[in-house]
Amino acid sequence: MEIKHIFFDLDHTLWDFDRNSKLTFQQIFKEQNISIAIDGFLEVYIPINLKYWRLYREDKIEKPALRYHRLKETFDALDYKVSDELIDLISEDYIRYLPNHNYLFSNTVEVLEYLKNKYELHIITNGFEEVQNLKLEKSGINKFFKQIITSECVGVKKPNPKVFEFALEKAEAKPYESIMIGDSYEADVMGALNSGMMAIHFSEETKKNGVQRVSSLIELKKYL
Repeated sequence: MEIKHIFFDLDHTLWDFDRNSKLTFQQIFKEQNISIAIDGFLEVYIPINLKYWRLYREDKIEKPALRYHRLKETFDALDYKVSDELIDLISEDYIRYLPNHNYLFSNTVEVLEYLKNKYELHIITNGFEEVQNLKLEKSGINKFFKQIITSECVGVKKPNPKVFEFALEKAEAKPYESIMIGDSYEADVMGALNSGMMAIHFSEETKKNGVQRVSSLIELKKYL
């Protein structure tokens, strides 16, 4: 089938979340005089954050619980005493500062420039709506996308098929002429495939179940 629409995930796919998140925590730790080595903090925080995002994606926790407990559990694991008030402040500052750091993955702009004249480009993201639009704007890539779909505006999260159905409707696209590109095999790839779309997995992992995989964005030029 001829592809007419490309849907991208944002974090960990175009926008270098890990790098920007590290810079954000460095800024906050400096401001709040938190004496933890940032690399040691992130080693503990990253898997905890992924765990709470999985729970959030599965509708087992709400956004405030995710934002609080991922920090609380990390500080507890590091045996670093912080008050609930400071955790709330860090949580708020993290969301506020994060869009100010806007490193993109290598070749993001080049690839989007290449694709924009051949396809309609869109975003489907599970990220918080208040920061995702700022990330796109401040990184300068919002101009490439016709529709920007956040899970919060739908009321459910990827891989729920309602997200993809909503996105297809907004984009006036058919599933068979659409492809999803993202880093999460469960949320992006399986979510898209289960909705009748095609998918490319952006990952260093080996290919899963025959799904096309790229480990760098520039590789997309071989397929699109």
